[in-house]
Amino acid sequence: MRNVERMTSVKSELLDIFMSMEVDEHAQRRRSAAQRSLRARRGIELHREFQKLSRDIAPLPDEGDPQESELH
Repeated sequence: MRNVERMTSVKSELLDIFMSMEVDEHAQRRRSAAQRSLRARRGIELHREFQKLSRDIAPLPDEGDPQESELH
């Protein structure tokens, strides 16, 4: 009878260890996904900022110069 109790105890401990490992892995995957999402969002923001800066600092056409639409 002692062996059965010991075996049950060992099985229970192994299951607890396995479950805690699963929880830790899930938390790590969630953190990694959040970091990837944040990097992607920041990349998109930087891209838009550079586009806006390019438009803002682009030289304005002079009145004597042909319009860009006339050149193409």
